[in-house]
Amino acid sequence: MPQSSPLHAIPRHPHAWAWAALALHAAVAAAWWWLGWPWGLALLLAVHLGFVWGTLRPDSRLFGPVATRFPAAHPEVWLTIDDGPSDDTAAILDLLDAHGARATFFLVGARARARPELTREIAARGHGIGNHSQTHPQARFWALGPGAMRREILDCQRTLADITGTPPRWFRPVVGHANPFVHAPLREAGLARLGWSARGYDAVESDPARVTARIARDLAPGAIVLLHEGAPHGRSVEIVAAALADVRRAGFRAVLPEG
Repeated sequence: MPQSSPLHAIPRHPHAWAWAALALHAAVAAAWWWLGWPWGLALLLAVHLGFVWGTLRPDSRLFGPVATRFPAAHPEVWLTIDDGPSDDTAAILDLLDAHGARATFFLVGARARARPELTREIAARGHGIGNHSQTHPQARFWALGPGAMRREILDCQRTLADITGTPPRWFRPVVGHANPFVHAPLREAGLARLGWSARGYDAVESDPARVTARIARDLAPGAIVLLHEGAPHGRSVEIVAAALADVRRAGFRAVLPEG
């Protein structure tokens, strides 16, 4: 397994949540017995709501580590672009070149397999490539069991490694949701989970000004910016162009901190 830097935190104990869950449920059972069912039921609901919160909140570290910022001594940000490759990829690559910017593209394995030339072009132009699952099961990723989760992550890892010759180092969960079964395959593949600290909801918001205004509120040295390509509204290229212009106007450089 590759060495992990302080930023690139591969999960060390991906099954620790199971032991914690057993201990918590044992405590709930004891409370139910000694204090009665109202207290027991309330505690049981609290435990389960905590697990749901840990799954659905993108920056939650309940089940394993996630990076949401990176150390930056200079005005630098990390641009990340999810959901490709797509019809937008070539235009976005040209925009990045025009701005002297670098980004990490979190690619869907099945889409990369359908467009291997775009996947290789991303790497050839000096950008990073991350794992964003094999099929992008948006509606149910949060609820996948251990077998399905392992296939989504490891199949994408193999697909991208076969196309580019280099396995990704970073994983971004679909919609940012990371349930208890995400971190075991991450450890197996030597992947670290990457979140974000600035987003404009550009997967659903089509107005570049609104997207960039939201991102601007959270721009700071070390910010990780979430963007998308191939959004159904068809304006992803415009939005990325506006975001790049705003980042440069604010005095920031878009870099790849993973080196």
